Amino acid sequence: MKAAVFTINTRLYEEKKESKAGTALKTTLEQVGYEVKEGILPEDKAVVATVLKQLSDSGAVQLILTTGAVGYLKKDCAPDALTEVADRLLPGIPEAIRAYNIRYTKKVILNRSAAGIRNRTLMINLQESEKAAKDSLEYILPELVQAVETMNI
Repeated sequence: MKAAVFTINTRLYEEKKESKAGTALKTTLEQVGYEVKEGILPEDKAVVATVLKQLSDSGAVQLILTTGAVGYLKKDCAPDALTEVADRLLPGIPEAIRAYNIRYTKKVILNRSAAGIRNRTLMINLQESEKAAKDSLEYILPELVQAVETMNI
């Protein structure tokens, strides 16, 4: 299976810096057998939506994870972009992640992450923090792998 991981952070994009959260997600997916491409996108809803749409329409990947831009500020566009391009939303995924993470911080109540499917590609927004993103992915990983495999049989 193939996946893409995108960090959504304008500063990292402009400075061409590495994303610790993106790298952690990539490593976690590779450990369960995914071939993963990683990139950084600016906090721009149109750009993020275009990339999500193009990748899922092309069939190039079966899973897209984004990290960052999931909060309540105007620049936090990841959930809006995903919601715009998804054929179907999967609200249980971000709900489960928020429920899992509330034991660490109440700030999770401000997280607007979304998840959905476009064609045969599963798309999920994760937090910006390296630890939170990695922990969240590990928490949902067994169900995520099963869902992706089932959709692509």
